[in-house]
Amino acid sequence: MDMDMDMGTGSCQISMLWNWTTIDACFLSKSWHITTTRMFAGSCLGTIGLVVCLEFLRRVGREYDAFLVRRARLRYQFLSNCEQPSRTFSEEEGEMSPAPCASTSRCKDATPAAAAAAAPPFRPTLAEQLVRATLHMLQFAVAYFVMLLAMYFNGYIIICIIIGAFLGAFVFSWEVIGEGVVGNDATAVTKCCG
Repeated sequence: MDMDMDMGTGSCQISMLWNWTTIDACFLSKSWHITTTRMFAGSCLGTIGLVVCLEFLRRVGREYDAFLVRRARLRYQFLSNCEQPSRTFSEEEGEMSPAPCASTSRCKDATPAAAAAAAPPFRPTLAEQLVRATLHMLQFAVAYFVMLLAMYFNGYIIICIIIGAFLGAFVFSWEVIGEGVVGNDATAVTKCCG
């Protein structure tokens, strides 16, 4: 039985200074104790995957918000459309005619594009906000674990975090950029202080 837990080979080496420790490094708990180079390589690949997963979750959050905005615009466009799908029956003329608009001044300007562009801001429903909050919680949790890994100041792990951020951004930030897209701001990377 090994009584020597703090010194010698086989014990966790945790450093709060910059280090390049591979064997006997420990991350987050004693159960994540690196004893072989394969375990360390797996930890590096897992770290890259964790950061790529974070970028994936951020993309899912952006896509879900864009979906909600598109759906709200379509709803507004449908509700503000002058030509109602239902038609009224005129007994005098004996034929179907389009339902009249409530406001004739609104009718002449209500093109589908104008109605979509003029859509007012909206508040998500309870279920939609629950999904948004869940996505945010997952992003926060994964980002927190990445931050904890970085706090071990292991050069290899930090390089893996940077590689994962590059790969994740390359794959999941490859979007159409247009007028409606807001550029990267300082808070977009860390979701902090904004």
